[in-house]
Amino acid sequence: MANSSRILIIGGTGYIGRHISKASLALGHPTFLLVRESSASNSEKAKLLESFKASGAIILYGSLEDQASLVEAIKKVDVVISAVKGPQLTDQLNIIKAIKEVGTIKRFLPSEFGNDVDKTHAVEPAKTMFASKAKIRRAIEAEGIPYTFVSSNCFAGLFLPSLGQPGLTAPPRDKAVINGDGNAKVVFVKEEDIGTFTIKAVDDPRTLNKILYLRLPANTYSINELVALWENKIGKTLEKTYIPEEEVLKKIAEAPFPLNAMLSTGHSIFVKGDQTNFEIGPDGVEASQLYPEVKYTTVEEFLSQYV
Repeated sequence: MANSSRILIIGGTGYIGRHISKASLALGHPTFLLVRESSASNSEKAKLLESFKASGAIILYGSLEDQASLVEAIKKVDVVISAVKGPQLTDQLNIIKAIKEVGTIKRFLPSEFGNDVDKTHAVEPAKTMFASKAKIRRAIEAEGIPYTFVSSNCFAGLFLPSLGQPGLTAPPRDKAVINGDGNAKVVFVKEEDIGTFTIKAVDDPRTLNKILYLRLPANTYSINELVALWENKIGKTLEKTYIPEEEVLKKIAEAPFPLNAMLSTGHSIFVKGDQTNFEIGPDGVEASQLYPEVKYTTVEEFLSQYV
């Protein structure tokens, strides 16, 4: 792996960032993690950082607000991956500025890891979140920075245990509440697999200036199909309640933050079908086709742990 790119991961101890960090180390890349000094006082993050260091990661201290630290970190690597979230999404403009200043970065993967933000029918507040990610795309393109945008679709760990129903921590055994008609196709990808596919793409010329879609065939289900799979596993028929879109929109409008953000994201995914309601065009490639050697966890395997 002597020719593997040196990778800087920003947000590498976060929910999805930790899986990208693990994959980078596992696949033999010299891996640098930019973390805040305050991470050392967070016992969970400190423990995680120790495990990454034991696996060979180099820890650099800095932040998106400290431009000098960003520039110094970026000088050490070939590829930059951002896994920041929420309010920090637009702060990625600082990463773009630093990449331009350094001038030697082969690839930038901004924080996406969800729907294709240029192909959504989201309502607020998810609409604004997707727009923040799209703004970063446009800035990267305008600056001529080589990129890969990762559209990983649903995090299996967040969405599968509830069968897409907010608030549940395990699949229901009596009744299922389904938004819309339940026929929109959704893609569920285990977080570890998102990390693996992301790192596979960083040195691949086929993913340069492309969107990498994790539209895994064995993991693409409508909620109706998902519920049927679960019913088959437990040998029981669930009582199903369908919520019309108008009612879903009313709930979103009335919900406080952050519940409204969760509900509006769910509306885009489960009602509008924004993960699969378009064909992958010439600007995109599909991960399981590029990397058939990756044995990803299937939805069926994932749900079996709850039986």
